[in-house]
Amino acid sequence: MKKPRWVIEKEQGRRASAAETMWLFGLHAVRDALENPRRDKLRLIVTRNAADKLAPAIAAAGMTPEIADPRRFTAPLDPGSVHQGAALEVRPLDWGALAQVCLGDGVRAPRVVLLDRVSDPHNVGAILRSAEVFGARAVIAPRHHSAPETGALAKTASGALERQPYLRVRNLADAITELQGMGYTVLGLAGEAETGIEAALEGRRDRPVALVLGAEGPGLRPRTRETVDRLVRIDHAGAFGSLNVSNAAAIALYAARV
Repeated sequence: MKKPRWVIEKEQGRRASAAETMWLFGLHAVRDALENPRRDKLRLIVTRNAADKLAPAIAAAGMTPEIADPRRFTAPLDPGSVHQGAALEVRPLDWGALAQVCLGDGVRAPRVVLLDRVSDPHNVGAILRSAEVFGARAVIAPRHHSAPETGALAKTASGALERQPYLRVRNLADAITELQGMGYTVLGLAGEAETGIEAALEGRRDRPVALVLGAEGPGLRPRTRETVDRLVRIDHAGAFGSLNVSNAAAIALYAARV
């Protein structure tokens, strides 16, 4: 029996992910990755000074680093990367299935963030930090037209990439529908919405909530707008432009706190 196309594409995606590697850089990002037992670590390049600073983490990871001359750092990084003498080749993390990751812990109602084609790694890194601070179960983005795991994202996330689940899904609308099936109320952030986020959550804070944010400029795509339960806005005083998406995510997570 011939496999359905979606099954073939899913298997191809898994194989590609398994073969894909990336370079993390910077003392903080490299240290957190070295100390993360879930992270598959392949190659570590450090200067002598960085090796001394990272010595406990290197020992915990059981890695033998390659010592590089700080004047000719040999890791294949972009010339502008602020590596601080440390670079680590790794494979992307596998957090598991959405249904498993987004289950509540039985203590408080879960919160989830979904990103609709937010492609700037610095914005996504900042959102991961906010998601960790406010206890979100996951940050979810489509596999295409969104920021993949990269060294720049990891550095901006300041360690959150190693602890905060970042799920890449095939179709964002399908992910929203799956969350709705799990009992989530899914709210899409849109500046022109009539209802504020806090008003929309009145009497619902004890329920699972997912917040969907779009890229700066385009905002939420039509399909996303049609799929969410409700469009909401962040209330503000006076006239102003629009918030950076990472700032909007932080404010929305605070507004949706349990």
